[in-house]
Amino acid sequence: MKEPLKAWHQVMENGDTSGLEALLADDAVMISPVVHTPQRGKDITFKYLSAAADVFNPDKFVYVRQLQDENGAILEFETEVDGISVNGVDMIKWNEDGLITEFKVMLRPLKAVNIIHQKMGEMLLKMTA
Repeated sequence: MKEPLKAWHQVMENGDTSGLEALLADDAVMISPVVHTPQRGKDITFKYLSAAADVFNPDKFVYVRQLQDENGAILEFETEVDGISVNGVDMIKWNEDGLITEFKVMLRPLKAVNIIHQKMGEMLLKMTA
């Protein structure tokens, strides 16, 4: 994959996570603002990112700023979940094959962290049931 960031934006714009798994390296790591330890592996990273794509309200989700170099990007986003404004940053790293190796999410304010924690827990529970 030569343009991992372009592929990521397509997933987010389409709201279709079916192609997401193909963007992830086997050893991908998900670093969530609401989970104490990094989640390691393609399967769990896929589950977290798929759940987030739904929880983060795709109708209101927008990237407002982007910084990129050859190995990664930092994307600032805004959305609204249950009437709470959410501001955050996705930090994405990829390997020489263009596969995502690390996806770190940071959120603010505290109300946003709390609602995302609740909603992500519910979504992940549904996915594993």
